[in-house]
Amino acid sequence: MPARMTTVARVRPAALPEPAAARCYAAAVTRPLSMHNGTLLAAVDLGSNSFRLEIGRLDHGQIHRTDYLKETVRQGNGLDAARNLTPDAMQRGWDCLARFGERLAGFEPSQVRAVATQTLREARNRDVFLARANQILGFPIDVISGHEEARLIYQGVAHLLPQSDERRLVIDIGGRSTEIILGQGLEAQNMASYRVGSVAWSMKYFASGDLVRSAFQTAEIAAKAVLDEAIATCGPDTWDVAYGSSGTVGAVGEVLVAAGWPAGEITREGLDWVMDKLLRAGHVDRLRIDGMRDDRRAVIGGGISVLCALFDLLEIERLQLAGGGLRHGVLHDLIEREEGQIDLRSTSVERLATRFQVDATQAGRVEAVARKLLRQLLGKEAARAERKLGWAALLHEIGFQISHSDYHKHGSYILDHADVPGFAVHELHRLGLLVLGHRGKLRKLDADFEDEAFVLQLLALRLAVILCHARRDPELAGVVIEHAGGREVRIGVRSGWALAYPQSAHLLREESVAWQKTPWTLQVATNG
Repeated sequence: MPARMTTVARVRPAALPEPAAARCYAAAVTRPLSMHNGTLLAAVDLGSNSFRLEIGRLDHGQIHRTDYLKETVRQGNGLDAARNLTPDAMQRGWDCLARFGERLAGFEPSQVRAVATQTLREARNRDVFLARANQILGFPIDVISGHEEARLIYQGVAHLLPQSDERRLVIDIGGRSTEIILGQGLEAQNMASYRVGSVAWSMKYFASGDLVRSAFQTAEIAAKAVLDEAIATCGPDTWDVAYGSSGTVGAVGEVLVAAGWPAGEITREGLDWVMDKLLRAGHVDRLRIDGMRDDRRAVIGGGISVLCALFDLLEIERLQLAGGGLRHGVLHDLIEREEGQIDLRSTSVERLATRFQVDATQAGRVEAVARKLLRQLLGKEAARAERKLGWAALLHEIGFQISHSDYHKHGSYILDHADVPGFAVHELHRLGLLVLGHRGKLRKLDADFEDEAFVLQLLALRLAVILCHARRDPELAGVVIEHAGGREVRIGVRSGWALAYPQSAHLLREESVAWQKTPWTLQVATNG
C-alpha cells in the first residue's frame, strides 16, 4: 500500500489486489513476540498531505490488518511565510485526530505509536499544535527526523516484499519531503531525506493551477537542484530494483492501470503518457483522468515534477510499486521496541558511544549506579524511565571528543542535531537535556521541573556521576535514597561513610545546594 495515498475510498495498491496485500502483510512478521496473540497494534502517520491510521492484529507472530483510515488534511499547505501552522491547518489536524482517537479508545500506550513528518519538522509553532494533538489523540506524537522517516519507510517496504538478496532502491515522494533509501533484505544501508515534495512544489510552481510545459520544466529543474546529490550514492550501479512508496507513485500507478498499462509498475513511457494528459488538460480544474481522485489533482503537478526528476537523475527505467510504507515500518518498530533486546535505539546508542570514543567502562559504571538509584526512587514504575536513563548515562561523556571544557554542552548539542536511528526528535532532545544537566547549574536547563519522571531521571544521573567521580566503582552499601513525596528527595548514608569518602560527601552536599534553585528539595544527611 503506498505510504501516502490521499483518500479513504480506495486503499488497494496498484501492484496487488487487497486480498494479496493482506496476505503479504500478514506474513511480514515472523519473529517470536512477547505480546500475546490477538493484541491490536496501531500506527498513526501525520503526513504533510494526509493523516493515516493503520490497525493490525497479532496472530502467532504475524500482523493481520483490521482497519485502515485515511483523511486528506493538507497540513503541508498550511505553513505561512514565517513557517507557522495557520489556525485552520491546526484545526484540520485536530479534527482528524479526534476521529482517530475515538477509534483508538481502549488501546494501551504500548500498542500505539504516532509519528509526524516534514510539516511538523518545519513548523515553528509545532509545540502549540502537538500539545493539543497529544491530548486529543490520547497518545504521544513523535516528530521524527527525515533520516528516521527514511529508515521506517524502508522497513515498511522491505517487510512486505518477498525475501531476496536484491539491492533495493526505495523512493517516497511525500507532501513536503522525499526520502531515498538503499538497502538489502531488511537492512536500510543508506538513507536520505530531501525537502522537496508534491504539496510544496505544487504550491511553489503550480499555484495558479496551470499545467503548462514551462511550469513543469522549471519545477523539474528545481527538484533536480535539491536531489542531485543523490546521484553520488544512489546511481544505477548501486541497486538492482527500484521501488516507489508514496501518494504520488500510487496516484500515477492507479492512473496507468485504469488506462490499461501493466499493474504494479511505472515505466518512463507510462510517466510520459501521464505527463501528456496533464499538459493536454492545461489546468487542474479541467483535469479528468480515469483512476485519479479529485483530491490528488491539486498536488499532481508538483508530484509528477519530482518523480520525473528522480527518473532522470537516478536513471530509473522501471519503478515497482511497493505495498508497504511509513505506517507499516512504524508497526514493526513498535514491536521491536516492546522486545527490549532488539530495540534499535539501544543499538544506536552503542554506535554513537563508539563513534565518539566514550570511555565505556566509566559510562557503564555510571549507568549501573544511575539505574540502581532510579529504582529506589520510582520502585515498580522505573522500567521505561530506567532504560532511557541508561542511554543518557552511556552518552553523558560524548562531548569529550570535542572538548573537555563544557563537554556536557557539546554532548547535548550532538544529541539535538544528530540523526540517530530509532529515536524521535523529542526523545533525542530529552536525552540531550539529561546530558546537559548531568553536571553544573540546573537553571541553565530549559526543562519542565513539573515533570516528575524527568526530574528523578536527572537527579539519579547527577548523583551517579558524583558517586563515580573517582572513575572507580563506588561504595553504595551505605547509601539510601528515597522520594519522600511531593518534590522532596532524601539521601542518607551509614555511619562512617562520609569519613571514608569525604570528597563524595562534599559533592553530595554541594548537590543539595544546587537543587535549592529549583522547585525541588534534596536533603542530604552525611554527618553520620
